[in-house]
Amino acid sequence: MFRLNEVVVASRGISLSSDLIEELCQRGIRLTFLTGRGTPYAMITSPMLTATIMARRQQLLAFSDQRGLTFSLLVVEGKIKNQEKLLKYFAKYLKKVDPDRFQRIQGIVQGLSGVRKKVKEVTGQNIDDGRERLMGLEGVAGRLYWDGVKGIITQKVEFFGREHRGATDAVNSLLNYGYGILYSQVSGAIVNAGLEPYAGFLHTDRSGKPSLVMDMIEEFRQPVVDRVVIAHINLGEVVKMTEEGKLAADTKHYFASKVLERLGSTEMVRGKKYQIRSIIQMQARNLSAFLTGRR
Repeated sequence: MFRLNEVVVASRGISLSSDLIEELCQRGIRLTFLTGRGTPYAMITSPMLTATIMARRQQLLAFSDQRGLTFSLLVVEGKIKNQEKLLKYFAKYLKKVDPDRFQRIQGIVQGLSGVRKKVKEVTGQNIDDGRERLMGLEGVAGRLYWDGVKGIITQKVEFFGREHRGATDAVNSLLNYGYGILYSQVSGAIVNAGLEPYAGFLHTDRSGKPSLVMDMIEEFRQPVVDRVVIAHINLGEVVKMTEEGKLAADTKHYFASKVLERLGSTEMVRGKKYQIRSIIQMQARNLSAFLTGRR
């Protein structure tokens, strides 16, 4: 048990005993259930891990003051910065074999850098003052970024652009499935930090929409899921699809293992190496500390 961080159930017909569920909850090990497309439909955690109210009170108050805008600025800036880094990471392999494609992607990276600088210019008293401008800049960056991704994988597979729900092509299906796994990690981290998943800042409130999860997932999409998908495609690994346009079971199993492996890999934060799943939890706790004035 001490080696477990999370239990993910991504298949049908699985039975778990109440004894096992109790043991997982006592040890703080989250239990997550995913649909066939990788979307979490249930998560089980111990209520004792989140028995705090101060962070939630401040989270709701921050919607009306500058804290909500400050956090949202950093989310968009962090997302674009990671988009730049990922494109540069994969473009370096093209420098010798395809200089023209390399130069094109370098131009896209420069364009992203210009958008990121504009993010810092957004001002206001609260998130309502800056949301429209921020979402507009995020949209511009997204179009540039996916054009860059297309340039990297275009000779390996057909990819016409980003599609969200109902995608039936291999690349978007892998992305959506991977984001579902990442979603459960971010959601669990937010709950563990004593925050309310449904009260975000950048993403607007809507019934059934965990807007804070959607906020916090943004800067982790590129280094966790997009990186694994692009590497998967570039290595020429097979993506099996069913007749219904869904990922085949063995492809889901293999790809999920690669995303979870990536979550267990390390990155540098403030001069120290941490597992990415730990960094996600650190960011949630940093947000809690920021909202409550502790940092």
